[in-house]
Amino acid sequence: MTKNKGAANSDSSDPLRPSDHVDGDDSITQPRLGFVGWLRWGWRQLTSMRTALILLLVLAIAAIPGSIFPQRMADPNGVTQWERDNPDLFPVLDGLKLFDVYLSPWFSAIYLLLFASLVGCVIPRIKHHAKALRARPPRTPARLQRLEDYRAVTRDPAADSGTKTGDAEAEAAASIDVATKQLKALGYRVERYDRGRTFSVSAERGYWRETGNLLFHLALVGVLVTVGIGGGFSYTGQRVLVEGETFANTLLDYDSMNRGRFVGDDAFAPYSMRLDSFDVTYQPFGEPGSGQAGDFSANVTVQENGEERTGSVKVNEPLGVADDDVFLLGNGYAPTVTVRDPEGNVVFTNSTPFLPQDNNMTSLGVLKVPDGLAEQVGLVGFFYPTTGVLESGAFFSAYGDLTNPTLTLDVYTGDLGINEGVPRSVYVLDTTGMTKLTGRTTDVESIELAPGQTAQLPNGLGSVTFEDESPAGAADASQSVKRFASLQIHRDESGVWVLGFALLALGGLMIALFVPRRRVWVKATAHDGEIALEYAALARGEDPTLAAAVEDLVAGHARLLDAAGGTTARPTIDDTADESAEPEAPATDTRKVD
Repeated sequence: MTKNKGAANSDSSDPLRPSDHVDGDDSITQPRLGFVGWLRWGWRQLTSMRTALILLLVLAIAAIPGSIFPQRMADPNGVTQWERDNPDLFPVLDGLKLFDVYLSPWFSAIYLLLFASLVGCVIPRIKHHAKALRARPPRTPARLQRLEDYRAVTRDPAADSGTKTGDAEAEAAASIDVATKQLKALGYRVERYDRGRTFSVSAERGYWRETGNLLFHLALVGVLVTVGIGGGFSYTGQRVLVEGETFANTLLDYDSMNRGRFVGDDAFAPYSMRLDSFDVTYQPFGEPGSGQAGDFSANVTVQENGEERTGSVKVNEPLGVADDDVFLLGNGYAPTVTVRDPEGNVVFTNSTPFLPQDNNMTSLGVLKVPDGLAEQVGLVGFFYPTTGVLESGAFFSAYGDLTNPTLTLDVYTGDLGINEGVPRSVYVLDTTGMTKLTGRTTDVESIELAPGQTAQLPNGLGSVTFEDESPAGAADASQSVKRFASLQIHRDESGVWVLGFALLALGGLMIALFVPRRRVWVKATAHDGEIALEYAALARGEDPTLAAAVEDLVAGHARLLDAAGGTTARPTIDDTADESAEPEAPATDTRKVD
C-alpha cells in the first residue's frame, strides 16, 4: 500500500483492527438528559438515604440558633433584652430570622426537603420489603463448606435399622424433618430443597430488622407530619400579670401571640385567670447558696364555665386550664409609681414590671407619662430589693428578697415617640431627641425613693411617689412592692401524637439494632450407609453471634436426633481430618449470594 493513500485505508489494513473498524475523535458525547431527565436525576438524588441523613444532620444544625438566641414565641422579654444589649447587631440577626428560627423560611425549606426525602426513600423500600416477605428462602448452596460459619457432622443409622442405602436415605430425610421443626421453633421461615440422596432445609429470619428500620423512618415521617399540621392549630401567647391583675383568654388581652395559620380569633377557650400572689423562697444569709432563689409559685384563681378554682403555676409544673397549658417563664418586682401634676392631680399611676438584671433582682424599668404634664416625661428606673452601697456611692442589690427596697429614677422630657404610629416596646425608652434632667451627665442627682416616699420632679413638672403596698400595720417591707409573673399560655393538641410517634421511632430503632438478619442451611446426604450432616449460616451485615448460633443449632439438632433414636453420632469431620494434610485452598467467598 502506498503512503499517499488515506488514513482510513491504512487503518483498515492494520492486522490488529477489525475490518469494519471506524476511528472516532477523542471527545465523548453523552446523551442529553433533557428537562424530564434532570428532574428524574434530581428526585433520585433527593430520595437517597444518604441525602436523608445529610438533611437530618442539617436540620439538627439549623436548630442550634434556636437554643442560642431567645425566641419570640417562647421568650419575648429575652428578645427585648437582647435588642437592648446589642442595638447594632440585632437588626442583622433579626433579618436572618435567628429570633424566629422555627418559623423562618430556611428552616421550613430544610424541614420540607427532609420530609420529601424520607417519603421518597421509604416507599420503595416498603415495596421491596413486602416482596421479600412473600419470597421463599433461597435455595441451599451446593458447597456449604465455602461459608465461614460451617460445621459438619457424620452420623450412622441406628443398629436396628440396618445399613441399607434406602434406610440411610430415610434417616437423612428424617434428620432434615427434625431440623425443619427445630428451625421453625427458633422463628425461622423454612423451605425444603431435596434432590436425590441429598436433603436440605433453607431457613431465614430477621425480617423484623428491616421492619423496625422502616418503622423508624415512618415514625419520623409521622413526627414531621404531626408537627407540621399540629403547628397550624396551635398557639403560644405571653402575658405579664402583676399581683391582683386578671387575664381574660382573648386575643386582645395577650402581650404577644404566635398562632398557627388555622387558629382563628374565636379559637380561644373562654376563661379568666387572676394572679393572687407570687411566692418565692430564698436561701437565708449565712447558709450555703445564700441569696439563691428556691421554689417559685404563682398562685392564681381561675374562672372557667362559671366555676372558680385556685391553682399554682411552678417551674416545670404547668397548670392545665381548658385545653391550654400555663407555664411560668419569669418573675420580678412591679413597683407602683404615681405621678402628679403641680396641682396634685394624678396623671399616671401603675404597677410597672421591672426586668431583673442579675440574680439579686436588681431590676430595670421604664415609665412613660405622655399626657397631663407640661411636657411628655419618661422615667428610667432601677429597683434594688435589698439596697447596698459601694465605695463609689453606687447602689446594688445584696439579696433578692425585700428587706430594704430603693427605687432610683432618671427623668427625661421630650417626644416619647408614641404618637407616630410606630410600635414601641414598653420596656425601652428611646431617648433620642429627649432631654435628660437628672442622673449622670447632669447637675441634678437621680431621684431616690423608699416605699411611701414622694419627690419633686425637676423644672416644676410635678411630683412622683413610690407607693407602699404593705398592709396597714405591717412592720417590715416584705410586702411593700408587688411582684409580677410572666406566663406563657400554650396550646398544642398534637403533643400526644408526637410522643406516640417518637416512642414508635425508638421502638423501631431498637428492633433494627438488635434483631440480626440470618440465613441458615442444614443439609443431609446419604452415602455408603452413613449420613453426612452439614450446617452453615450467613448474616446480612455484621453479626458477632453467628458462630455461636451455629454451634447451638448443631448441638440442639444432635440432642433431637438422639432423642428420636434413628441415628447415632460419630466424631465430626474436623476431628477425624488428617492434620498433616495440606489445607485446601480457600474457595471464592459466597457470603454475598442472595
